[in-house]
Amino acid sequence: MPKVVYVGSDGVERAVDAAVGENVMNTALRNGVPGIVGECGGNNSCATCHVWVRGEYRDAVGKPGDLEADLIDMGVSEPRDCSRLACQITLSDKLDGLVVDVPPTQP
Repeated sequence: MPKVVYVGSDGVERAVDAAVGENVMNTALRNGVPGIVGECGGNNSCATCHVWVRGEYRDAVGKPGDLEADLIDMGVSEPRDCSRLACQITLSDKLDGLVVDVPPTQP
């Protein structure tokens, strides 16, 4: 069972257990992680689950697809080269310990 660590804009870390195959957004919502909204329900259409993936996990998570990259560019505050939509990160055992930062605001 992979663990995900969400770091809020206040610096508070929340480590939660996730299920293989679940996405980072649903894991956050199920565990009440502040700052992850997920208005579209994980349909890659709103950018309210924007996160910054920590450097050591970027390769394992991969880059955003074209639609996701467009949403990040248009819809989030402070897009970074490590920006991803949490709904598009599917958890696996290789992502155990994944650390993501939650921006201070979502669109």
